[in-house]
Amino acid sequence: MALLVGMLCPATGAVLITHHRLLQANLISHAVVPGIVLALAIGVDPSLGGVLSGLVGALVAERLTSKSKGNNEGVINTVLAGTLGLGVLLIPLLEIRVDLESILFGDLLAVGTDDLIRTLVAAIALLLLLRTSYQKLVYLGLDAEGAAASGLNISTLRLALGLVTALVVVSSMAAVGVILVIGLLSAPAIFGLNHATSLHSAMVRSAQYGTLLTFIGFLLSIGFNLSPGPLIGVLCLLSLAFLREKSK
Repeated sequence: MALLVGMLCPATGAVLITHHRLLQANLISHAVVPGIVLALAIGVDPSLGGVLSGLVGALVAERLTSKSKGNNEGVINTVLAGTLGLGVLLIPLLEIRVDLESILFGDLLAVGTDDLIRTLVAAIALLLLLRTSYQKLVYLGLDAEGAAASGLNISTLRLALGLVTALVVVSSMAAVGVILVIGLLSAPAIFGLNHATSLHSAMVRSAQYGTLLTFIGFLLSIGFNLSPGPLIGVLCLLSLAFLREKSK
C-alpha cells in the first residue's frame, strides 16, 4: 500500500503542478471528509462519499472563484476550511463513531484488501485519463489560454482531473490520511519536474522519488515505533529542504 501510494500520488501531483491545480487538490483532500462521514452514517462505502464530497467542494470553489476578483486563493482556502469543519461537526451531530485521526493522518498498519482495491482503481483512473487525454493535458498545462482559444473543452478536462484527484486522495487515506496526502502530491513531484523533458518523464521520476520516500518512511516507522503517515510527511519536508539547499 505504501509503495502504491508512493507512486500514485507524486505522478498525479506532477500533472497538478503543471496545471497550477495543486491548491485545488489540497481543497479536495479536505472536502472529502464530510462525504466520508455521511457515507459511514448511512452505511455505504466511505470512498464513494469521499469522492463525491471532494468533487462537490471543488465545483463550489470553481463557481465562487469565477465570481471573485483576484481572490482565488482566499476563496479556495475558505471552502477548504469550511468543508473540513463541516465534516468534523457532522460526527457528533450524526452521533456516529469515527476514527478521525485515521482519516486525517492515516493508519498504514490497518490497511486491508479494500484499501488496496481503491488504490488500484485510482491508478487505473489516472492511466485512463492519460491514455485518452495526454496531449490535451500537456497542451493545457503549457498554454491554458491557447488551449481555450483552440476550442479544447477545458471544463470537462479539469473535471476529469478533479475526479482522478479525488480518487487518489481517498485511496491514499489509509496510508497517509487526507491531510498529509498533499505532501506526497507535492514534494516528490517537485523533484520529478526539475529538469524534466516531458510530462511523462516528470511523472515517472516523481513516482520513483515518492516510492523511495514512502519506503524509507515505512521502515523508519517500524524501527522507531512511529505513525507512518506523519513520518512520511516529515520526510517530504526534509527532502524538499535538502533539495533547495543542494541547488544553492
